[in-house]
Amino acid sequence: MIVIAHVSDIHIGATPESVPRADAVLRYLDALPGDFDAVLVTGDIADHGFAEEYETAAKLLSSRHPLLVGPGNHDVRQEFRRVLLGWEATAGPVNQVLRTSRAIYAMCDSSIPGQAAGDLEDETLDWLEGVLDGADLPVFVAFHHPPVVLHGPVDEIGLRRAERLESLLAGRANVPAVLVGHAHTAAATTFAGLPLLVGGGVVSTIKLPWERGPRLGDSVDYDQPPLIAFHVLDDEGRMTTHFRVVP
Repeated sequence: MIVIAHVSDIHIGATPESVPRADAVLRYLDALPGDFDAVLVTGDIADHGFAEEYETAAKLLSSRHPLLVGPGNHDVRQEFRRVLLGWEATAGPVNQVLRTSRAIYAMCDSSIPGQAAGDLEDETLDWLEGVLDGADLPVFVAFHHPPVVLHGPVDEIGLRRAERLESLLAGRANVPAVLVGHAHTAAATTFAGLPLLVGGGVVSTIKLPWERGPRLGDSVDYDQPPLIAFHVLDDEGRMTTHFRVVP
């Protein structure tokens, strides 16, 4: 059985509470008695992409479990690479792979520099295809922008040209699920015939149209506690997700 902790949208620098909320989530995971195969953080690490936000995030995003952190639309690739990952500060997509004894995690960069919507560049799709073709373990594909309509405010800034990814993933028996963030609300649906699992928001929760007032600004709720997900792949190949609030 593989158990994954899924965290998303910590937005360091967005509010004074962003740091203690993110810290509470990571410390909560570390304090649990069980072990995770991986902790995945699917984007929007910094709110403005400032170096000092990544310096803070680097201190917070530590874990006794294997940890993989990807970028979102609020992140800046150069600073993300330089400060958070210790890589050369280039402008290309930040694609990363984490391999454990049980699974492979392909964290794709779906960000478009300077834009809120997402896209997977040809370079990223070629890289992902190579990871999938060479895999001898289950491969969880993760990125920031949902590739389907979720019936919420982020639909207008979701993943563009999702059909290219859909063609790549369709029929891939070695991909148990696709894991994304961006929506600041937990959701479960399908994409390319696979489970598509959306992690909740840490810094805030985005209300759905039937939960909010007439103004789009009414959609962001900073009072709800951080929400994370636990994804379970059992020995029969079935995916189960549990969502948990962190006080």
